[in-house]
Amino acid sequence: MLLDTVKTMCALSGPASFEGPVRDYLSRRAAAAGAQLRVDGMGNLIAFKKGAKAAPGRLMLCAHMDEVGLIIKRITDDGYLKLAPVGGIDRRVLIGKPVFVGEGRVPGAIGLKAIHLTAKEEREKIPKLEELYIDIGARDKAEAERLTHVGDYAVFSDEIVEFGDRMLKAKAIDDRIGCAVMIELLERDLPIDCTFAFTVQEEVGTRGAFGAGFSVSPEIALILEGTTAADNPTTAVHRRVCGPKKGPVICYMDGATIYDQGLFNLLRDLAEEHHIPWQTKEYVSGGTDAKAIQRTKAGIRVGAVSAAVRYLHSPSSVASIQDFEHIETLAGHFIQAVADGRI
Repeated sequence: MLLDTVKTMCALSGPASFEGPVRDYLSRRAAAAGAQLRVDGMGNLIAFKKGAKAAPGRLMLCAHMDEVGLIIKRITDDGYLKLAPVGGIDRRVLIGKPVFVGEGRVPGAIGLKAIHLTAKEEREKIPKLEELYIDIGARDKAEAERLTHVGDYAVFSDEIVEFGDRMLKAKAIDDRIGCAVMIELLERDLPIDCTFAFTVQEEVGTRGAFGAGFSVSPEIALILEGTTAADNPTTAVHRRVCGPKKGPVICYMDGATIYDQGLFNLLRDLAEEHHIPWQTKEYVSGGTDAKAIQRTKAGIRVGAVSAAVRYLHSPSSVASIQDFEHIETLAGHFIQAVADGRI
C-alpha cells in the first residue's frame, strides 16, 4: 500500500551522500519484484524491469533518495557538536529540534544561547548557523567522541503523523514520495520495459542524476518529486507556488529546467482523461533531477510530476495523502501511454 511505503521511507535516515539505509530498503523490494539491479559509483540504485513490450532505453523514471540534513564539523571541548547543513535548510526551523546523529542514531537536540543572555538586537535577527550546536548530553569532548565523530550526519526526528483531512506530517517527504511511487509501480506487471533510477545527492546539486542519466541514456525521463507549496496565509497569492489537495503538480518550468512540451501536454491530457485533479506551479521556483538529466549526452526529454509539500526541508513537512495516490495513478497511466506510442 502506497501510504505504508511512504511512511516507512520517511522514517529512514538518508541525507545526501549517506543514502545507504534508503538504498538497502529499495534494493530488497526491487530484487523481490524481479528487477535487475546495479549501484553505480555515485551510489545511485538503477533498477531495470522488463515489461510486456521490449523497449530498453526508451523510458526512465527517476526520484532521489536523499533528504536534507546536517553534518558534524567539530566537537567542542565541552561535548557539543558544531554543524553544517547538507542541502538547503532554512535555519529558522532548526532551533530546539530533536535530531539523530550518525548510524548509531544518537539522540540530540539543536541548541542556541539562552535568550536571557542575548541583546535586544540579537533577538530580532535569525541566528547564524555558527551559533547553533547539537547537544547529545555528553559530559565532555571525550564522551562525545565515543558516541559520534566529525563527519557524521544528523537527521531530523522521524515522528510521522496523519492528521486533518488525510494530511501527512513527516520529514523527508521530499523525495520519499517519489521513491515510494516508483517502487510501488516497479512491483506491478509493466506494459513496457522501464528503468527506475533512485538517485543520490539531489539536495546538494542534482549530482547523482547526471551519472544515472548518462549511463541509462533514455529517450524519455519522468521525474517524480516533492515541491514547495508556499500556500500559507502569510504568502501573497501571486507568490504561492501550488497547494496540497489540488492534485499532482505537472511542471512546465522551474528554476532549473524548461520541461519538454510534448511530455507536459501528455501528462496534462492523461490527468484530464482519467479525471485526476492537477495543477501547475504558479510561481517559477526550485529545481529537480531533470536539470542534470535533460543536459546529459545529446539531451533527454524530461517531464515532472510532483507532490505539493508545505514546510519543505523541515522536520514537519506536510502533504496530502490523496495527492500521493493521484501521482501514483498518473505515473501508471504515463507508462501505459509510452507503451501505446502516444509520445
